[in-house]
Amino acid sequence: MAIALSASNWRAYVQLTRLDKPIGIYLLLWPTVWALIIAADGVPDIGITAIFIAGVVLMRSAGCIINDYADRKVDGSVKRTASRPLVSGAVTEKEALQLFALLVFISFLLVLMLNWQTIALSVVALLLAACYPFMKRYTHMPQAVLGAAFGWSIPMAFAAVTGTVAIEGWLLFVANLSWTIAYDTYYAMVDRDDDVKIGVKSSAILFGRYDRTIIGLLQVITLVLLAIIAMRLHYGWVVYAGLGVCSGLFMAQRYQTRHKARMACFKAFLDNHYVGLVLAVALVLDRVILAG
Repeated sequence: MAIALSASNWRAYVQLTRLDKPIGIYLLLWPTVWALIIAADGVPDIGITAIFIAGVVLMRSAGCIINDYADRKVDGSVKRTASRPLVSGAVTEKEALQLFALLVFISFLLVLMLNWQTIALSVVALLLAACYPFMKRYTHMPQAVLGAAFGWSIPMAFAAVTGTVAIEGWLLFVANLSWTIAYDTYYAMVDRDDDVKIGVKSSAILFGRYDRTIIGLLQVITLVLLAIIAMRLHYGWVVYAGLGVCSGLFMAQRYQTRHKARMACFKAFLDNHYVGLVLAVALVLDRVILAG
């Protein structure tokens, strides 16, 4: 099928792919970076790293497109999403699907540069990315599907670096799954009132008045699993110090959302970028310091 996208409509395409809002790229990138560092036991191969970084940007953009396509009938009823390109008509449904197909195709070409194990795992990544946007119609835990989609780069990274997925890779996947459900529940709390009105499901609706308690529990699970990985792989004090900083960041999020105000919950969601960054830096510094 021929793909014909309008060059003059690039601003709308940027909005559709959320390239103007890179927080989603960061939240997908950091777990990928963790996995590459851990699998390589230090600084990963620059070629593999470049492929994964490009893949993160492309697949996150593709995920945003298919999400907006799935929600095109309801986004107009939600204050935060009412001006999205598919709602306003700045991008047509056909154009959105064509751009989605193009980004997925380019991503697949990148994966073909890696080993067969990674190529096989990439099929699951595509299925997760494609089905996530539709899950909010069938389950109150679409955040779990998002967590699996965001975290699938972890086993892919291990496979690309080592040819297999070690137990630490799967522990990291579960840790990231728990973390993603936690921060995306903050995000869902922003839209909870609108979602109830239009009949869309979310973890924020499911957890109800226990939302912050469950988020806190998920954050503890995340930290415990990361500590277990650090112990199994004999990481030093720098990583544990990094986990301590992450714990402080989680507590700060809990404090700022104590009144459950929309913008406070949205800021808590955004601040998870720093959690990912801190751990990535700690993993690199730990190996550099120990090697020195």
